[in-house]
Amino acid sequence: MTWQTAYDVGSRVQRRVLAAAAVTAALVLTGCASGSEPVGEEGFHGTALKDKYAAPVPALTDTDGLAYSLAKQTGKPLTLVFFGYTNCPDICQMVMSNIASSLTRLDDDLRDEVEVVFVTTDPARDDEKALRTYLDRFDEDFVGLTGKLSTIADLATSFGVFMGREPKLPTGGYDVTHTTHVFSIDANDEVPVVWNQDTSAADLADDLTTLLKEDS
Repeated sequence: MTWQTAYDVGSRVQRRVLAAAAVTAALVLTGCASGSEPVGEEGFHGTALKDKYAAPVPALTDTDGLAYSLAKQTGKPLTLVFFGYTNCPDICQMVMSNIASSLTRLDDDLRDEVEVVFVTTDPARDDEKALRTYLDRFDEDFVGLTGKLSTIADLATSFGVFMGREPKLPTGGYDVTHTTHVFSIDANDEVPVVWNQDTSAADLADDLTTLLKEDS
């Protein structure tokens, strides 16, 4: 299946995420930058969504070769989701490093209540082995998901995430343009808060602590 076909399929998925799409539309390029977000009206450094939306049900494949649905397999009180790819030259590494660092700032009991899921936007190169090798650099407990491009496109649409393959580079490789936000999924399998790529590890840890204590 071609990239264009995948996105044609994804465009037909019911868009339950108009609020999230408005939030994420500003950051769609790998390597883009923006100013840090201030503390929001709800007391979060990220953006608290007024209308939460449900996590998508379709399953991808994790690095153990098992089916993983963001609506069904997220068993912890809080799950963080980021769409990226292992050959990303800059932003993906920065965001994943910030997430990993934020978790080290949590008390042990709270850290155990957070799952981190990395959904590849480049399944042609990111198989289970490539994802596992990449994620182990940040945390061996991080979950990596790959699968059919059409399914990934559907999931991306559900989150209001844009992704698209760039022209081939002189080296023969290519970059993938994608939205660079981090999404949360709570115990009710809904998305309550979204963070941009510039959210610091300290600010993210602060928000995670608030979310987890609210649900306790």
